[in-house]
Amino acid sequence: MLWNAILLALAAIRRNLMRSTLTVLGIIIGVAAVIIMVTLGNGATARVTSDISSLGANVLMVMPGQERRGMGGGQREEAKLFEASDVEAIRDEAPGVSGVAPSASKTMQAIYGNGNWSTTVNGVDNAYFAVRSWALASGRQFTDAELTAGSAVCVLGNTVRKQLFADHDPIGSNIRLQAISCQVIGVLQTKGQAGMGMDQDDLVLTPIKMYQRRISGDRHISGLMIGVRSDSQSSAVSAQVERLLRQRRRIQPGKENDFVIRDPQELISTLTGTTKLLTMLLGAVAAVSLLVGGIGIMNIMLVSVTERTREIGVRLAIGAFDRDVMTQFLVEAVVLSSLGGLMGITIGILVSVLGARALDVPFIPNPNIAVIAFVFSAMVGVLFGFVPARRAAMLDPIEALRHE
Repeated sequence: MLWNAILLALAAIRRNLMRSTLTVLGIIIGVAAVIIMVTLGNGATARVTSDISSLGANVLMVMPGQERRGMGGGQREEAKLFEASDVEAIRDEAPGVSGVAPSASKTMQAIYGNGNWSTTVNGVDNAYFAVRSWALASGRQFTDAELTAGSAVCVLGNTVRKQLFADHDPIGSNIRLQAISCQVIGVLQTKGQAGMGMDQDDLVLTPIKMYQRRISGDRHISGLMIGVRSDSQSSAVSAQVERLLRQRRRIQPGKENDFVIRDPQELISTLTGTTKLLTMLLGAVAAVSLLVGGIGIMNIMLVSVTERTREIGVRLAIGAFDRDVMTQFLVEAVVLSSLGGLMGITIGILVSVLGARALDVPFIPNPNIAVIAFVFSAMVGVLFGFVPARRAAMLDPIEALRHE
């Protein structure tokens, strides 16, 4: 019985193919939009997580200054910089710390031959490579002797390498950081862009003592990157470092810190929570078109009942039950919405693939969303097909046969 109803429904759809297609257009758009929004939203969430994680797994970033409240929320007031003794104290006294990488940076012109490139020069030690989980593509790290003596050697980021050397091997060559000659001993592996379009590979690393003596002219450290052991919680380590630095910088109880500790894990949680919420809201907005599509199905089915009144009367007159007529029209509505759901899923996946490539985010399909969207489209057919089907089943056979 059900199979016959499905065959009748398909025959009715074929008779009015254009009208049937336009009828389910709302369902198609709704299902496709839900899948596109959720898939691209998942991709954006993964991209945000990846960008922040690329700064270093389980890393705390400590910067001097007080974070301003209100309108200037992201800016920091000036405060005294860190010293080498702060680095040693954190390494020795803060449990859960796997390493501390001091850094100081300045924008400078890197020159080789006829080429030059404006880049960021960072004074670091070898802890930087470990804390940021950043391996070398070629060459080597700094030796202990080079770090102690502040030798004029450097490690290039891949962007600087490409700008100054193109496809040539830079190892052993000498570049100039403005007026300072520096021998290239290594090239970092490519990390790509981080959040806000920042190119992580656009940098030059030098021994921090060389930077302090020949570039900054002082012994100050402008930032710390603290690695957190895998068996420790970043929030607990952050609290330990905060207490230690408050003590060392003689900050009185009740006074605000003159330094800021950034925990990327907290940032990841905040941003992923925001993107997931936006994805849910966009998916909900897209789902509204499913309701619009359902109203379109109900409208066309009511028209179909009116057009086929005489056919319904004949079926009732030769012995068909009310439930048979109701089943026929209800199945037709469900078949229409289900076909629209399948077409919407196909279109949604194809557009999601293209959209992920265009936005440069990972394509992360969610089969559950596709199943939910299809089931929802079928339910729309049941809900909005019920009224026309019931109207057809309640027709008086005699009045239906008189209908012209």
